[in-house]
Amino acid sequence: MSHHGGTGSPSAAALASRCIAALEARGETLATAESLTAGLISATLAGAPGASVVLRGGIAAYATEVKVSLLGVDAAVVKAHGVISPECAEGMAEAARDRFAASWAVSATGVAGPDRQEDEPVGTVYVAVAGPRGVQVEQLRLAGSRQSIREASVEAGLSLLLAALG
Repeated sequence: MSHHGGTGSPSAAALASRCIAALEARGETLATAESLTAGLISATLAGAPGASVVLRGGIAAYATEVKVSLLGVDAAVVKAHGVISPECAEGMAEAARDRFAASWAVSATGVAGPDRQEDEPVGTVYVAVAGPRGVQVEQLRLAGSRQSIREASVEAGLSLLLAALG
């Protein structure tokens, strides 16, 4: 598969297609909640055939207060753990699943750089998947440019979703 620029790598596009196909076959739906990826997960999923049947929507909640006010992450979770935390990633995924009345939701929060955030180094990312049987979260320690960290976060989120779908 050749790749000539644009958003997402071929592997992200392939993962998105597999996720969409699996969800479509099951008659299930998906939502996203994104911070550092700012909509890249949704955009990658929307490029896959069948996305219009499966993808309910997504929220790019970049600012902390938006994660609470618009997305619905518990303010106490953010206060206790910060936004660069597994707890926030879980809360984001659960909130998106609830807000969009979706079967599944995938979230991403982390530090793309260039500066540390909440004392976490650049490349610290948490992705989570919320589904009918609960939530799974994965911590990543990524290196590279802001864009490569964001793209790797998309791939990690889609990989976690695909694994959860079994």
